[in-house]
Amino acid sequence: MQWKQIPLGPLQTNCYILWNTKNECLVIDPGGEGEKLIQWLESQSLTPLAILLTHAHFDHIGAVDHVRENYRIPVYVHEKEAQWLLDPALNGSQLFMMGELIRLKPADYILTTEKNLSIGDFELQLFETPGHSPGSISYYVQESEIVLAGDTLFMGSIGRSDLPGGNHKELLASIHDKLLTLPETTTVLPGHGPETSIEGEMDSNPFLNGF
Repeated sequence: MQWKQIPLGPLQTNCYILWNTKNECLVIDPGGEGEKLIQWLESQSLTPLAILLTHAHFDHIGAVDHVRENYRIPVYVHEKEAQWLLDPALNGSQLFMMGELIRLKPADYILTTEKNLSIGDFELQLFETPGHSPGSISYYVQESEIVLAGDTLFMGSIGRSDLPGGNHKELLASIHDKLLTLPETTTVLPGHGPETSIEGEMDSNPFLNGF
């Protein structure tokens, strides 16, 4: 399986495309610039199967409906943030976007618990990793040794927990209990900034001293 990081939207949020040898793909966190994303997918002759959300803050969901309607594919989100797609006050666009309110259609699949998720030939392990937001999810793809961590863990940093529903203690517990238990060779694909690794963050992330 291959993957591509594409920064999109007002905060250049990392959208990720995972694709297989059939040129089928998953779209993770399409944060904005839907037409740009669709043009890239078409240039690669990729066929999206689904949109997966690590969480439902405005900068991660801005192009969801554009992509969903273009390809007629389902959207997956955690139950604790299902209403955020519909409500600009919850997803933060009312506060941060200066009038550019994001109101999306409801998600097609509501994720309620940790499990193995199968979409076409794709197999992902779903981890609940709250702290940055109450419904934050990380998706682990064992065969490719990657984890899509959203805004939970970054290179040399961790997610902010001062937004509504955030919890610093919960965030650290999510990182410690769910992410740092993965193989150290696992590549971390964060919601912003460059990729990193579990080993690298265990060794040098100043926010994880003592872990």
